[in-house]
Amino acid sequence: MKSQLLAATAVALFAFAPASAQALAKPTPAEAKAFVDKAEADLAAFNQYVAKSAWVRATYITEDTQWLEAKATAEQNELTARYAREAAKYDGVAVDPVTARKLKLLKLFLVSPAPNRPGAAGELATIATRLDSTYSAGKFQYGGKTLSLNDAEEILAKSRDPAELKAVWEGWHSIAPQMRGDYAKLAQLSNEGARDLGFKDTGALWRSNYDMDPDGFAAETDRLWSQVEPFYRNLHCYVRGQLNDRYGDAVQPRKGPIRADLLGNMWAQQWGNIYDVVQPKTASSSYSLDKLLVSKGYDPVKMVKTGESFYTSIGISPLPETFWQRSMITRPKDREVVCHASAWDLDDRDDVRIKMCTKVDADDFYTVHHELGHNVYQRAYKDQPFLFKNGANDGFHEAIGDFVGLSALTPTYLQQIGLLDKAPGADEDIPFLLKMALDKIAFLPFGLMVDRWRWEVFSGEAGPERYNDEWWKLRLKYQGLAPPAPRPADAFDPAAKYHVPANVPYTRYFLAHIYQFQFHRAACNQIGWKGPLHRCSVYGEQEMGKKFNAMLEMGASRPWPEAMAAFTGEKGADASAVTAYFKPLNDWLTVQNKGESCGW
Repeated sequence: MKSQLLAATAVALFAFAPASAQALAKPTPAEAKAFVDKAEADLAAFNQYVAKSAWVRATYITEDTQWLEAKATAEQNELTARYAREAAKYDGVAVDPVTARKLKLLKLFLVSPAPNRPGAAGELATIATRLDSTYSAGKFQYGGKTLSLNDAEEILAKSRDPAELKAVWEGWHSIAPQMRGDYAKLAQLSNEGARDLGFKDTGALWRSNYDMDPDGFAAETDRLWSQVEPFYRNLHCYVRGQLNDRYGDAVQPRKGPIRADLLGNMWAQQWGNIYDVVQPKTASSSYSLDKLLVSKGYDPVKMVKTGESFYTSIGISPLPETFWQRSMITRPKDREVVCHASAWDLDDRDDVRIKMCTKVDADDFYTVHHELGHNVYQRAYKDQPFLFKNGANDGFHEAIGDFVGLSALTPTYLQQIGLLDKAPGADEDIPFLLKMALDKIAFLPFGLMVDRWRWEVFSGEAGPERYNDEWWKLRLKYQGLAPPAPRPADAFDPAAKYHVPANVPYTRYFLAHIYQFQFHRAACNQIGWKGPLHRCSVYGEQEMGKKFNAMLEMGASRPWPEAMAAFTGEKGADASAVTAYFKPLNDWLTVQNKGESCGW
């Protein structure tokens, strides 16, 4: 996978071949293959230059590095544009399946295509870089101090003062209105470029990346959501009741939506930080992973080394020495950086890195395993042709590390690596599953609605004047959440979430939260695990690892259902693995919610 940042900011000029070109003699299959081979070679050579420019800007934000990245991106897109225009000449040519797939991927290479007019690619690249940097450098005043997002997240995770939570939540969201104009312009330019490509809008272009019709893909995500929505509503009902018990009706009523700032996370996308508020009254967890990591002397580098050890235990090659020399594992104190965790592949071979402002806690313990999954995937498909150096789809790329993370959070694994002396008994299953659900299940509707909002923006259903109203309409519909107070007229709350100003498609994360459980169920079946899914760890299982790596090595060379089948034996996405994993908790929640008025 190209770096997430590079993918997020990719823009290009594109136009269909002129009519006069269509009148020329039809190209031959051999000519089509030669064209693709040359395009891949040229794009691969240029990609390293752009990736390194993006890395420097992300790890050292200045006016100069922003300018350099925007210039490099625009130059790359001019090159991509030329090949994209030429690719249209081969429409309808009876090429071999590999060449046909490469031609398709070449046209879908761009997240936000720029219009086919002079200066458009440069304008879009500049806007994209400025949006990302504005977000990453965002700060606000609270309590006489200047707070970054990291500071604000820590307060939301730990404070139980509703007034403080509201103030800090509103403080971070106050950085977003200044991005509205740039975002509206980005959407306008991207849509114009997408229409030049023959797509209805940018949303349709994004939905075309899943080896199915764009409308069919939207329906597929609806189907998957329908499999897990009842469980989410059960969890929502229980959490709302516990918040009401803690804060009372004046702060959190027992009916209706949940106040978004009370859930321990800036975007209420994961609720694990408020486990202490909602934990079961009849059962408790005997350990805290946060405290275990501290007591065992973990530091950020040891966190990453531990993540690497999981992958090597299943037969994956160790990370190259350059990873340790070049990654950004902690936040530098002398400059502005993009702290949002990401994994990078800077040369499409072995120069893989992560960029994190790593903290020694359970969240980042999991995140390390997740981000290294990207690097493992990148190295697995490094021998594929350039256009196949990607995940089977973007949801796969996110799911690889999440699948490993499911094992990494089990008490089984924590005992295997010496963080726990003894794994707790079955009496702690409900506390464990509740902690997992507060992150995994709580995330699902957020993972779905972010792009639902953007699809409305791109289609014109949600114009700039309605950006915020539509955002909260969807958050209520899918998540059952409301802001802590009425929002100002100029609020632009979507831009308070990194992936919106950074222009990173988000449905990938929803898919990953389905796929990871499919992978986990298949892997546990392969190793002959007989216990409950939530206690299965595949650490050290090298035979399973060989089959897993074989899927990773396929990259984007085949449609994603074939990659899914290669490891799981299933040719489609199936959320039944999610409900199977959490069934004991769902049954318990149903009992707890008896007599409650669920829904919102």
